[in-house]
Amino acid sequence: MERKVFTELKGPHADELNDALGRIGFRRSQTVAYRPSCAECQACVSVRVVAGEFRASTSQKKNLKQNSDLVATVCRPWSTAEQFELLQHYLGQRHPGGGMSTMDDVDFADMVEHTPVDSWVVEYREPTVDGTPGRLVGACLTDRQGDGLSMIYSFYEPDHEGRGGLGNYIILDHIRRARQEGLPYVYLGYWVEGSPRMQYKVRYRPIERLTRLGWQRLSEAEQDRLIGEAASLRRVEVPPLDGSTKDGAHGVHDQYRVDQ
Repeated sequence: MERKVFTELKGPHADELNDALGRIGFRRSQTVAYRPSCAECQACVSVRVVAGEFRASTSQKKNLKQNSDLVATVCRPWSTAEQFELLQHYLGQRHPGGGMSTMDDVDFADMVEHTPVDSWVVEYREPTVDGTPGRLVGACLTDRQGDGLSMIYSFYEPDHEGRGGLGNYIILDHIRRARQEGLPYVYLGYWVEGSPRMQYKVRYRPIERLTRLGWQRLSEAEQDRLIGEAASLRRVEVPPLDGSTKDGAHGVHDQYRVDQ
């Protein structure tokens, strides 16, 4: 039985409250901050990348190079028909039948626009011949917290020919943005060890997880083990998510989540 604790974000100090709650494992969904509070399960673990010390792997460097031509634009949190069309295509390919698959344009607008805190949408577009922004291939709803960027929900072109790893590229770009702004962390939402759909989160080094003793960094050996297990999981066919969890993610893991 899933159980969560909620609190409303409102008033002149909503940003400060969201920052404080984010540091103890809460995630935002529109005007509400929530955290799992299951009586007999603590599987959902908050994780964050230490942006200032991030070290890209060989595959991540290749991803950055492959997608370096994308034009990223920081937009106010205002939904567009183009964004919604991309989201529908993403959900249809990656999460058919999931909890978000029934969203209409009004639901999407609520997800993006109903925010009492400092939020934006980062759009990723392919360049046109003259270098100006062209087709939308990715987007991420992001909160700017006092100690980092919190990726609320990202979606992207899931079957782009010749351009892979868009979901991972969006995370890598947020790590770069956090470093440029002097923000120490990028919050990736909840992670469940052994869940195939969430194992991409352990590939970013160094990473910290929230424990009862506070935030603790995964050791090199432990992260190596988890990355190895994630590689094994990718070789196993995974059924679609049923939408019961989402980054949280926010998706799953959050009512909205970062699904890569």
